Amino acid sequence: MNRTIIAALVLAGLAAGGGYAWLSPQFAPPDDGGLRLYGNVDIREVKLGFRVAGRLQAMYFEEGDAVAAGDLLAELDAQPLREALAVAEAGVQHAQAQLDRLNSGFRPQEVQQAQARVAEAAAASENARLELARQQQLFDDGLNSRHALDAAITLRDQGAARLRAAQEALALAHEGFRREDIAAAGAALAAARARRDQAKTQVQDAQLLAPNLGVILTRTQEPGAILRVGAPVYTLSLTETLYVRAYVGEANLGWAVPGAAVRIRTDSTERAFSGQVGFVSPRAEFTPKTVETPELRTDLVYRLRIVVEDPDDSLRQGMPVTVEVPTLPSAS
Repeated sequence: MNRTIIAALVLAGLAAGGGYAWLSPQFAPPDDGGLRLYGNVDIREVKLGFRVAGRLQAMYFEEGDAVAAGDLLAELDAQPLREALAVAEAGVQHAQAQLDRLNSGFRPQEVQQAQARVAEAAAASENARLELARQQQLFDDGLNSRHALDAAITLRDQGAARLRAAQEALALAHEGFRREDIAAAGAALAAARARRDQAKTQVQDAQLLAPNLGVILTRTQEPGAILRVGAPVYTLSLTETLYVRAYVGEANLGWAVPGAAVRIRTDSTERAFSGQVGFVSPRAEFTPKTVETPELRTDLVYRLRIVVEDPDDSLRQGMPVTVEVPTLPSAS
């Protein structure tokens, strides 16, 4: 009886040990002497939404449809955005006209008007000077009062001041506008153009384009819905590039170096896919934070990302796969 119990315990231990060997990342090598790992086709999804808010006008794909990069998936009602663009275009035209006016300076007719005002002010000033001379003579002869002489002096000074003001205005007409005013108008034009470009971008953002090759997983909205910025409309499963996620034990880490060629097999087809190790995580997983003994160090595992070079429709996201590393890469 004791021998029977002992034999049963031994068989159970062997079975448990075999199960651990199958579950452990450090798997037994295949028949050709390479390394065999187990993993899954990576699930890579992206939620697609609009960068602007608005009313959803049309959706062009259903769940399960395959799409290519650049395909038009959905559109918003862009009429409010086009109206905003028209306002921005008008703002650019106005700012451009202001800058052109300052760069062109005064029109010839405006210069001629300034010249005419100078001539008028000069005539008035000369007349006031002559009137003062007459009043001075009369005052010297005792024929008028001091008040009349002071009034003539005031008129002479006023005429001279108006002449100087007219001459300065004529000089400004010849010189044109200040450089600071022109620079300010140029900055206003640049701001108007930026607003115009922003409005153009918003009109373009009313169209939702596929960022990559993939398959529509979910359609979360319907036409007529009012969407906020970034609200998901579709969930896209990316099929290009296809990756496999696997794990390698610390003792076999030398087999999994970036660029190492691998074979990938599934349970659903006899075909072996080609691939290469594209990424090895620098961080160990599923281990204690502090490894103190050589026995524990052998249980370290590192995540791999393997690039599938020749995928087809038989590889589905999340599918379990077997990864075979046929040869040990040489140290570089």
